[in-house]
Amino acid sequence: MKIDEVKQIGVLGGGVMGGGIAQIMAVAGFTVVVRDLNDEIIEATRDAIFESKWGMKRAVEVGKMPFDTCVEAMQRVSFTTDVRGLADCDVVIEAVPEKLDLKQRVFAELDEIVKPEAIFASNTSGFVIEEIAKDVLESRKQQFAGMHFFNPVPVMKTCEVIYTPQTSQETVDTLKAVAEKARKSVPIVKDMPGTYGFIVNRIFAAARREADKLVDDGIASKEDIDAAMIGGRNWPVGFYGQRGGIGKQW
Repeated sequence: MKIDEVKQIGVLGGGVMGGGIAQIMAVAGFTVVVRDLNDEIIEATRDAIFESKWGMKRAVEVGKMPFDTCVEAMQRVSFTTDVRGLADCDVVIEAVPEKLDLKQRVFAELDEIVKPEAIFASNTSGFVIEEIAKDVLESRKQQFAGMHFFNPVPVMKTCEVIYTPQTSQETVDTLKAVAEKARKSVPIVKDMPGTYGFIVNRIFAAARREADKLVDDGIASKEDIDAAMIGGRNWPVGFYGQRGGIGKQW
């Protein structure tokens, strides 16, 4: 499937993360269907998209989004508790909790319901994409990739697209274009068995290990390490709890 064929995007799993993905896709002009387990979770997702500090209404209030754009985007988002509501989506992005067996199960279920030409993408923070896709049909594996967004999705500017040995180039190109339409920068990453994480989380984890060693060796305190990285590298957040700009406001 090519980018000009992508009209409707499904988001499996709501909450803050799935809601953020749904929000940016609706603003980008796609029709969006969000599916979750019950009405309570859906209402929380609706609140995350429309009412939260990163939501559409707040974006209008602070001048990040024109009012008319907000109204049009809100009208493009629908919600369902029925997984069959995703059947006609062109791309389905999974954002369920970070449990490998759960992701495998939901994709196996989706594979039986969603049209065969649709692209599947997992928003996993780091599971091997090929393992997540193990129970879908071989034909679907060509249309299966990772699409890792960062929280809060409406603010963070990157989306990692991860390809497996089975992922077609057309699928990679289409997901890259979808993310770019949502105004994200898109590094392309090779799926690597035996690892957890892609670019950002693996590099951050390595830096965190070094920071922990500095603390253990008595070279610097946690507070001073955080302050050094926030002030010296312009990081929005340190390793140990001190925050810079992200998380406070738009």
